[in-house]
Amino acid sequence: MVVDKVKQPNKTSELLARDACYLAPTPARCFEIVAERASGSYIWDVEGNRYLDFTMGIGVNNIGHCHPAVVQATQEQIEKLIHCSCVTHHKLSIELAEKLTQITPGPLDSVFFNNSGGEAVDAAIKMARYVSGRPNIVAFTGAFHGRTLLATALTTAKSHYREGYEPLPSGIYSVPYPYCYRCPVNQTPGKCDLECFGLLNKLFEQQVKPHTIAAIIMEPVLGEGGYVVPATGYAKQDGYMRRIRELCSEQGILLVFDEVQSGFGRTGKWFGCDNWSVEPDVMIMAKGIASGFPMAAIISRKELMDKWTIGRHGSTYGGNPVACAAALASISVIEKEGLLDRAYQVGATVRDRLKELAESYLSIGEVRGLGLMIGVEIINKMGEPDGVKAARLIEEFFRRGLLLLDCGQKDHIFRLIPPLNVSDAEVNEALGIIEDGFARVA
Repeated sequence: MVVDKVKQPNKTSELLARDACYLAPTPARCFEIVAERASGSYIWDVEGNRYLDFTMGIGVNNIGHCHPAVVQATQEQIEKLIHCSCVTHHKLSIELAEKLTQITPGPLDSVFFNNSGGEAVDAAIKMARYVSGRPNIVAFTGAFHGRTLLATALTTAKSHYREGYEPLPSGIYSVPYPYCYRCPVNQTPGKCDLECFGLLNKLFEQQVKPHTIAAIIMEPVLGEGGYVVPATGYAKQDGYMRRIRELCSEQGILLVFDEVQSGFGRTGKWFGCDNWSVEPDVMIMAKGIASGFPMAAIISRKELMDKWTIGRHGSTYGGNPVACAAALASISVIEKEGLLDRAYQVGATVRDRLKELAESYLSIGEVRGLGLMIGVEIINKMGEPDGVKAARLIEEFFRRGLLLLDCGQKDHIFRLIPPLNVSDAEVNEALGIIEDGFARVA
């Protein structure tokens, strides 16, 4: 299918005109279509055009659109209890918190619920500062942590996210992410001794003392910054993730992992950090937790959470009963359908196919990722980020019925975020479209 985006049918044009009239332009849309329904790996617009959706609401619908188990669980819950806030306790928040303690790594056994990734980031930083008594936070250049004011201060994926909101909250310092393809210290990927880790020590020497740092916040796989898997160096067992865990333990710094994009099976493990067997002190989760219902959480050790005393933070809608029902159903589907293994295996197949494609196109700088969190970096003849060509490719994929998103500082990386239960036929359909798109554009 090739969709002519320029000559829009009347129904789409009329709805987009009303959209422009009544909705704020701030939340940019990736495609000028109007969705009407979705199921599994596909989404249909109001004209009846079908698209293979490898965006999944930016990694939210990890088990596909409108999974029957989630639909049934939420319909049943709506008839029982929709909302009670913090006026009373309710059963499903207790059950979900208990379940999260079972699937998260290490001794993480106390949960705080809220509604979005940005809110959860704010909650995690507030908690870290309060319980540690320390003021400062270290984040990574290229990170995206959300759109609330504190999360914006932590976000350096693009200056566009920060422009016009200064002064931003203070006490935040950044170091380069361990991004091997564009190494911040000009080493050879896979053959270095993680010289990039020395940038943290340089920060401590020149800008901020470690005993003043409440937390280091890190995405185990960089999301909006480029779907980057952190460096391991030549000694694979002693990678960046393990070193940062050791550093935080030595300095009494809380290690906070932002698993908003990399959580709930996306990387082939329950959480991205599981790929290195590294345990955080605090974990942030959202997106894939509840198949599209507003739900997010932070989880930590009870000994820390108990220091964050009553009334120090709250959320009117956090832990909503319907969203909890959706989350419990989503986790159950991942378990029953073996989707962790599925994501790992299918992801390896997709990356292999894309690496074969890269042999024919010099514009593919790198194919990378874990599980079904896959990024393809597009470059020009000089090896520089080529956001223009990436945009042309994404547009061509769209015209052929495949939805993909960009990421990276120059929007030069396209990412594949299919549902974890994507079929082999759907994978082949998507890869066929990608191959045809490259033949047309690149």
